[in-house]
Amino acid sequence: YISTSLFTDSDSFQDLVVKIERPTYQKPFLGGFKNRITGVEFHNAGSQTIPKKRPDKGIQIFCRETQTVFEKNKPQQTKTTTSTQMTKIGLYVSNVTDKLISPGKYLTAEEYHKCRLEAVMVLQKYFRRWHAINVVQNLRESRRLRLAWEAQEGLRKKKEREEKLRREYERKLNPKTKEDFELLYHDLELWRQEEIERINRTLTGAERKAALCGLLEEEAQLIASFGREKLIADEENQQKAIFHFLNKCSQPKRWKAYDRKITEMDTQYTLRARELFEIYRNVSTNGIPEDERTNVLLTLRGAVKEHECKLTQEIVELIDKEVDLMSRKVKECNLEGLRKRICTLFLQYFKTPKYNPEVARILKVPSDPLKLYKNIHFCHSCEDYLPSTKFPIPANSHTIGKCCLCFKLENEAQQRKAFLKYRLILENLRKSEADYEDDSKIIFLVQLHDLQYLIENIWGCQSALSAYSDDLVMVRWDKQHEWSPWNTILLTKDEADAHLKLHNLQEAYEAAFIHRIKYKHTRAKNYFAQIPVMASFLHRSDNWANAN
Repeated sequence: YISTSLFTDSDSFQDLVVKIERPTYQKPFLGGFKNRITGVEFHNAGSQTIPKKRPDKGIQIFCRETQTVFEKNKPQQTKTTTSTQMTKIGLYVSNVTDKLISPGKYLTAEEYHKCRLEAVMVLQKYFRRWHAINVVQNLRESRRLRLAWEAQEGLRKKKEREEKLRREYERKLNPKTKEDFELLYHDLELWRQEEIERINRTLTGAERKAALCGLLEEEAQLIASFGREKLIADEENQQKAIFHFLNKCSQPKRWKAYDRKITEMDTQYTLRARELFEIYRNVSTNGIPEDERTNVLLTLRGAVKEHECKLTQEIVELIDKEVDLMSRKVKECNLEGLRKRICTLFLQYFKTPKYNPEVARILKVPSDPLKLYKNIHFCHSCEDYLPSTKFPIPANSHTIGKCCLCFKLENEAQQRKAFLKYRLILENLRKSEADYEDDSKIIFLVQLHDLQYLIENIWGCQSALSAYSDDLVMVRWDKQHEWSPWNTILLTKDEADAHLKLHNLQEAYEAAFIHRIKYKHTRAKNYFAQIPVMASFLHRSDNWANAN
């Protein structure tokens, strides 16, 4: 204990006795400071106070039993002798529960293992039988599925051939497009050659000349019938082309966003074009009642009177004339010419950019004639000035040559070839290349005549695998690189599907077949090297070949 004095508020001192407890353990250093001169350490309050006791949970945690080991020794002795009670004089032991045990046949180790081996062989026999049954059933099921698939594919191909023949027959019976008339002229040429061959083989002298004259007259009659069909088809196609043109002008603006969603937007020009398109559709419709026709004409009159010019004045005069004639109960058959005149003038009004600004971006002939000078060429056959899109320019051509119309007329008059299959192959090839989305460019530079040369002169118009000439398509030889005349192969559709599934061409095909394909690629490369724009592609393909 120590005594100390404490100063109070009343200016006096009070003596206090302080009890000092000496700890029995070394206090941990929990922070403080040290006097540099005296070396005395002063700890924080946490080091000066007694640690807080933990509350008693009523459970004994430490005890002597858990900390003390008691050892105990206990000897054990097993019995070494036993005895069995037997029946004797003066003692009876029942033998009802006794068992008679006789020794069995003794098996040696060799006999035991031999028995186990025979048992294993029996198990293997039954397992192999079960496995063979499953294999046979799987093979039988696979064979059944294969035969069913082959039968289904056979029916599908048969239906496709029948549908193809039906479409060709329908196209030849009712030709509508230029491809249909190409087929007609091609069949006419085949028929003419067969007839000439038959006449030359069977007839001679004057009879031969008479038969050839009759053949010529019959050919002329067929060509005349083709011409009549073409006039009817041109009239129908012209009306369809007009509606397609008007519909294209009235379409809203479309663009694809980053998330592949298409956004549409109408402008004041597209709305104007759509309004005029609806008016033209109503005006060109026949067989409507008189009151509806009058309302349509009044709507047309109100639309064209917004602009005062000679064209609109003529349209208004024709509208007034038709309304007057309808009020006089004139028959519709007598008004057909007047109505066609109104439709023609209104179509001319629609195609004028001054009245319909949206049509300016679709017209093939620009409003400024100076823009035509750089893109106009002269056709030496028909002696017309036409845009470059009207001229078929093959790869080996050094001049412009004839236009498409003159080339078509020359083909109908002399060779009469059908380019439909080449056109279909080119369209399918361009569509498949666009689906790859790897920025293919060469296929869009190749023209129809170039593809025709490639198929006829290099690939022989037949599949490289099966030599079939029907249902042909062109695909990539190496699908990892873009299509080009030196990276292609001509196959049937089924063969092309199987070819595109291959991962290693060197393992799938024989070396001789690959050598033949490479030879055809070299021929195609030599032919298409004449095109200046393909020089860069040829150089790039050579670098790729050297790298491989």
